[in-house]
Amino acid sequence: MNYEILISFIGASMLLTIMPGPDIIYVLVQSITNGKKFGIATSLGLVSGIIIHTTLVAFGVSAIIKQSESLFFGIKLFGALYLFYIAYQTFKSDEELLLTTKAAKKGLLKLFKQGFIMNVLNPKVSIFFLAFFPGFLYSSAQSTIIQFYVLGGLFMLQALFIFSMVSVLSGSFAVYLKNHPRFNSNIKWFKILVFVGIAFFILFS
Repeated sequence: MNYEILISFIGASMLLTIMPGPDIIYVLVQSITNGKKFGIATSLGLVSGIIIHTTLVAFGVSAIIKQSESLFFGIKLFGALYLFYIAYQTFKSDEELLLTTKAAKKGLLKLFKQGFIMNVLNPKVSIFFLAFFPGFLYSSAQSTIIQFYVLGGLFMLQALFIFSMVSVLSGSFAVYLKNHPRFNSNIKWFKILVFVGIAFFILFS
């Protein structure tokens, strides 16, 4: 078992999770509107959906690995190219991180369900995992299916930790976003560097 690869995976996952996107903004809005525990309930729903995407990727890629190592390299190449593509799309975009707190108040269970459904019905998550996970398989002896579930579990844990911290610190985050209009420009280049860096890691791992 290569623990260095696992540590690299956790680090890359945390960088990806802290990049402002629809999920983390949704958690932030629910935390500000309803309260911290409601933000955490939303977080639990979002990360629970990762189980479904992990399962789809684990069994699909594992079957391909059994057929051909060259096909597996093809998947890794696809993953790197997909991340380069996301970096390019980020570079071209004029996206702005807008925070609105006009969200309807909902119960804990309803927010959990909504977070779960949001994640499961987003096909981009499965595509991203297909691009991301194969580059971090850490053992030649352990079943690839088990390895994918370990990676999925680690991704879930770090995402839940970060989303929960966003919920707890939601007030401070909201103030920061309002007081730092250049944040959008800085985060754009941060995203590009993270995507390109992980793409190179996958290619040469």
